[in-house]
Amino acid sequence: MMKKSRIALTSMLLTALACGLLTGCGKGDESSYDKPLDSADKEKLSELASDTDLLTGELTNKTIKWMANWDINPDGTGKKTPVELETFQSHYGGKVEYHNVDWNSRYDQLANAINGDEGIDFFPASDLDAFPKGAIKDMFVPIDDYIDFSEPAFAPMKDTMDKFVWKGKHYVIVNSVTGDNCVVIYNRDTIEENGLKDPAKLFEKGEWTWDTFQQQLTQFVDVDNGQFGIDGWWFEAGLSATCGVPYIDVKDGKLVNNLKDPAIERLQNWMYELGTTNCVAIGVGDYGWDAHPEYIGEGKTLFYPCGAWAMYNDTWKKGFGENAMFVPMPKDPNADKYYIPCGLDGYVMVKGGKNPEGVAIFAKCKRFAIMDEGADEIATKGLYDDYGWTDEMVQMLHKCHDMAKENPYYDFYNAISTEVSSIMDSNENGIRCTSKGIAPWSESIGVIYNVVDNYLNDYNK
Repeated sequence: MMKKSRIALTSMLLTALACGLLTGCGKGDESSYDKPLDSADKEKLSELASDTDLLTGELTNKTIKWMANWDINPDGTGKKTPVELETFQSHYGGKVEYHNVDWNSRYDQLANAINGDEGIDFFPASDLDAFPKGAIKDMFVPIDDYIDFSEPAFAPMKDTMDKFVWKGKHYVIVNSVTGDNCVVIYNRDTIEENGLKDPAKLFEKGEWTWDTFQQQLTQFVDVDNGQFGIDGWWFEAGLSATCGVPYIDVKDGKLVNNLKDPAIERLQNWMYELGTTNCVAIGVGDYGWDAHPEYIGEGKTLFYPCGAWAMYNDTWKKGFGENAMFVPMPKDPNADKYYIPCGLDGYVMVKGGKNPEGVAIFAKCKRFAIMDEGADEIATKGLYDDYGWTDEMVQMLHKCHDMAKENPYYDFYNAISTEVSSIMDSNENGIRCTSKGIAPWSESIGVIYNVVDNYLNDYNK
């Protein structure tokens, strides 16, 4: 019997859309590619919604305004009507009004909407860059007056939402903690042809660590013969998470600078070793400076660390190959627990919103889609039917989500300000510098530590 992933497919679509895999079409753009839920699923959802204790309250103002670069509504991309939206519409008579923004300028456009009193109600938190930036800049409002943490829908997420507290107030409605933020995608044909051990088997045995990860890279990489190691734009942050210490944390409503923590020093020294031994593909030999996910399918590249959203589609085999698979990021052998980069499905409430109560109701619908077993089954069918996943892939995703929930890890360095993000993500002195083999961490830390610290102290005031 197929084992389901225990996380609604709508959460996965959210990640895919936020990362640009699917593009929202704006308000009113209907298409023959839309996939409404079939009548049997609609009927079942209606029955489940009537029986659950999760969907409390009434919706007075029926419309909530959503601003993002992707639409919650069916948008011509082929996605099915999300379970939470179907529930919001049929059970409460609600409507989500979509306000489309460009990814790169979404915060500027949001600021303009706030200043123009357009009444935008909610904004995605899943990009992990909204908090605490939006609280510092007074763009978002606390959720405490609208989310009752004692209710069955929200009580299980209270501990996680406590991680997103600024000046004593909660700012993020966390629907779920996810483990698909960055996984290692690989092709089993490449593994077998080069005499390597299957990472999924190593993971199953508890042997998928930095050491085995590096051993496989060292054995495979042969730049002169066109065999490359790690590709992609997300692997530095993905590997960084495995040490269990965020570069920038939020504790007791204050930003904390961990750049000099021994765990981060160990992690950065290891990435420098990877970068200086040709294990990182970008910029090595004739590889160039562009990511090439298709090289996984062609057997030219060994590992492609990336969000699992890259496989939330029906075309993943064309790039990664028929025999593609994924595993969590490798375990830091010196860490106290197995940490992986965590994502989240959630929302922030926008300053000047006219219907925060409606957002709270919609969040209940999302929690219903995740918590109710019957509703989750309807949502999760798409992994098999729409994406062509195997049981093993679904079970691996299930395990990633479980690991994330066991040890939630969030780094806030990209969620403070443009200035801090630019410093931290810099190839010259930031966290990417070592993996490119440009300079050891001891040199980088001497350049950026005090600058970052000054910014954090200003924001903490």
